[in-house]
Amino acid sequence: MEIIAGIAVGIIVFAILGKLIALPFRILWKLITNSIVGAIILWVINLFGVGIKITFLKALIVGILGIPGVILVLIAHMM
Repeated sequence: MEIIAGIAVGIIVFAILGKLIALPFRILWKLITNSIVGAIILWVINLFGVGIKITFLKALIVGILGIPGVILVLIAHMM
């Protein structure tokens, strides 16, 4: 009976650890995806002659904030 309880506890611990380890990868994947989409949006906006340089900081802002980050970068560029 103790072996079965130990195996059950081990499975539960591994499941919880798996969830905790997967969380940073989901956050990182979302950040990378948002940064790429934001850079593409900034590039498309540059096609219309706005002239925003795409830097790491701007890509990071857009990556964290998404579309509102693009608007923030546009406003900062206009000022």
